Amino acid sequence: MELPVFVLAGIIVFVIIVVFWLLPIPLWLSAKFANVHVSLMQLVFMRFRRVPPSIIVNAMVTATKAGIPIERDLLEAHYLAGGNISKVVRALISADKANIELDFKAATAIDLAGRDVFEAVQLSVNPKVIESPPVTAVAKDGIQLITRARVTVRANIKQLVGGAGEETVLARVGEGIVTSIGSAASHKSVMENPDSISKVVLAKGLDSGTAFEILSIDIADIDIGKNIGASLQMDQANADKNIAQARAEERRAMAIALEQEMKAKAQEARAKVIEAEVQIPIAIAEAFRNGQLGIMDYYKMQNIQADTSMRENIAKNPNDKK
Repeated sequence: MELPVFVLAGIIVFVIIVVFWLLPIPLWLSAKFANVHVSLMQLVFMRFRRVPPSIIVNAMVTATKAGIPIERDLLEAHYLAGGNISKVVRALISADKANIELDFKAATAIDLAGRDVFEAVQLSVNPKVIESPPVTAVAKDGIQLITRARVTVRANIKQLVGGAGEETVLARVGEGIVTSIGSAASHKSVMENPDSISKVVLAKGLDSGTAFEILSIDIADIDIGKNIGASLQMDQANADKNIAQARAEERRAMAIALEQEMKAKAQEARAKVIEAEVQIPIAIAEAFRNGQLGIMDYYKMQNIQADTSMRENIAKNPNDKK
């Protein structure tokens, strides 16, 4: 049974497409013309390893033309590890042209670490300026200064893997500015010589362990803030005043309590006196019944009491004597 012509043509076209997909002859020819040694079977095996042959061949051609030959197996291994072959090759070429020491192993390690290796090489050639956030510090005279700095850095290729980033550099610069201003005797000296801050901070080696090399630290702006020393003194004075008021209130409360206690004791004493006076008539009556006191003795006692009362009144009012 013969197949229809259109079916046979479709099969032939499908076979041609499969063959050209498995055998990327144009890619192999471009590699040959670029003097890149890669066989046609190796390109076929790349298909089965799920490695795009065009990416590997183009990278090899670019590197070879730049005078940096790279083995095919290394490129395939880096691609399978999840790396960006194009950026690695571009970074190697840029580093070679700029006389920066960078080999394929270091470049792939930087790329797999999540950093843009090509941008890092560019940053090594062209340093960039990082603007620091406002840093607040207080001089010894109590005046607050608000400082902004510009930090010029370039990438440190050897420290890109495992090195700290921009945030760490800015944090260390801010710490150095605070220390420098805090050790200044007066805010005026800082305002007159802002470059002294830069020199002190730069001498501390703040880029140690970071992915950058600090080239310069320039103080862009210094603003005067609050008088922290005066504010602290006012706060201390208010605190001392409140403590003194509290102690005075405590002493006043103790005095009032003592006065109330003395009044209570006086009232208690008066109550005892009244109680004793109540017992006098009873004792006199008892003395009459027992014959221990006569009527004449009672009158004498009354006369003595009246005389005593008159003397007391005269003593109280000496101007009333007649």
